[in-house]
Amino acid sequence: MTAILGSTGAGAAEFVVKATTIPEMKAVFGQVESRIVVPARARIGGAIRELRVTQGDHVTEGQAIAVVVDDKLPLQLNAADAKIEALNSQLENTRLEFERAQQLRATGTGTQARLDQAKSQFEVTMNQVAAAKAEKTVIEQSAREGTVFAPGTGRVLTVPVTLGSVIMPGEQIARIAPGPYYLRLSLPERHAAEIAQGSDVLVGERGLTQTQDLLPTAHRGRIVKVYPEIADGRVIADVEVQGIGDYFVNERTLVSIPVGKRKVLAVPPAAVRTVHGVDYVRVAAANGEMDVAVILGEAFEENGQGRVEILTGLHDGDRIVLP
Repeated sequence: MTAILGSTGAGAAEFVVKATTIPEMKAVFGQVESRIVVPARARIGGAIRELRVTQGDHVTEGQAIAVVVDDKLPLQLNAADAKIEALNSQLENTRLEFERAQQLRATGTGTQARLDQAKSQFEVTMNQVAAAKAEKTVIEQSAREGTVFAPGTGRVLTVPVTLGSVIMPGEQIARIAPGPYYLRLSLPERHAAEIAQGSDVLVGERGLTQTQDLLPTAHRGRIVKVYPEIADGRVIADVEVQGIGDYFVNERTLVSIPVGKRKVLAVPPAAVRTVHGVDYVRVAAANGEMDVAVILGEAFEENGQGRVEILTGLHDGDRIVLP
């Protein structure tokens, strides 16, 4: 231990070094995922006449994102109109026959059987007209269902079709991620016993190039679910954190998670000063103050206060002189 003696400063504040238990953090990569991914599907088959979204677009629920056209539907509508017109003519004839049978029956020259037959024929034809009109309504509804609407508000992940392509009913036009977003972690099996639901984690800024301490720029998150099944030697856990709604889905980011606990000696960062590349801490002794060379470890927070770990140079109970 390198020590440099000095005089005690009058009124200097002191910090007593005590062993502190802190979580053992491990840096892993988390992948941003959407808890809900819904497909926008075509309700009818046909050719895509309009495609109004691309990957990455933000859509709102009910927004028209594509138009599918079935060229057979106009022909079916024409056939339905012709059928209705023919049945209306037939209905008019049966109505005249029914009225004539009623008049003959009233004068006594017609039979009841003839009247019943004409009435039955008139009612059958009237029902046929109603059925034909209902069939036409179904065709019209199918034509309206050619417009594909967004099933939710969110970001378009994929658009697996192209303009002019022919699709079948039920095929996906787009996949939309309405959120909420979370981080999916895949951890080695050896950490299965240490990972606990409710533990706090630190999530770094966007990008995969961060190798330094996360504390200055990290966002705090929380482990909300640990899956009980281990797959391919990996433990899966989900982390909720604020501020990842603008991330790309499946984007990876650095996450520091607790995988154990250890005892450390730590001091406030203000107690450390660096001279010619060597870190010193001023310790109060019986015969005055002395600067002790130390080796620093990780930075962390304790009760909302910043602390820096001291690997060597100090002992439990040492009194540190703060500037």
